[in-house]
Amino acid sequence: MLFSSLYNTVGLFAAGAAAHGAVTSYVIAGKTYPGYQGFSPGNSKSVIQRQWPDYNPITTCATPKLRCNGGTSATESATVVPGDNVTAIWSQWTHSQGPVLVWMYKCAGAFSACDGAGAGWFKIDEAGFTGDGVKTFLDTEVNSGWGIAKLVGGNKGWSSKIPAGLAPGNYLIRHELIALHQANAPQFYPECAQIVVGGSGTAQPDASYKAAIPGYCSDSDANIKVPINNHQMAQTYKIPGPPVFKGTAAKLARDFSA
Repeated sequence: MLFSSLYNTVGLFAAGAAAHGAVTSYVIAGKTYPGYQGFSPGNSKSVIQRQWPDYNPITTCATPKLRCNGGTSATESATVVPGDNVTAIWSQWTHSQGPVLVWMYKCAGAFSACDGAGAGWFKIDEAGFTGDGVKTFLDTEVNSGWGIAKLVGGNKGWSSKIPAGLAPGNYLIRHELIALHQANAPQFYPECAQIVVGGSGTAQPDASYKAAIPGYCSDSDANIKVPINNHQMAQTYKIPGPPVFKGTAAKLARDFSA
């Protein structure tokens, strides 16, 4: 009986972990990089992805683990220039509801000394909810209006561009899924990788684009603690965090509008 109980517990844990997933590879500037394999870490020692300790969802905005899922180091890095595409690939994902956020952080020096602390994180991409609140609600699973819905199933990728004219240097790039399928019980799934931005750009986000992680959200925020099954409330969603930084493209847009 004890063995059976232990077996069932392990099985439930594995099923819970498999219900979501993690980034398992990247395609960066046309080159494929393997990701960290959490269930077989011995097979993924030389990766650009910061190696995290477990598959468990993060359930609070306040923990330092929110930064890179507890990952603090990687042995490799990928090289990019502004305008290059970075695609993160999940081998599988289950639930549709929740936003996708892609962040970057410029390291002051070597990756080995870069922990992502302080208000230096800026978003380069995001996708929230586009449902109409008539046929597609916040909790709609099939034909969902959420960014995460594009990852449901197998071998799904999310592509973002390195901001135009971004200043060169060592950066962390962080892909974050906020799973909202359980009412008032968010689950955060962040992944960080190391990239080296080349070129001669000078664009850097100012303070209005930056935030700390943790620090960009609070557990009580309306876009974090979401009663997703309530069809009586407004079927809209504001993505947490500062606006997306587009590099010199953002400056050109401001200058044109002026």
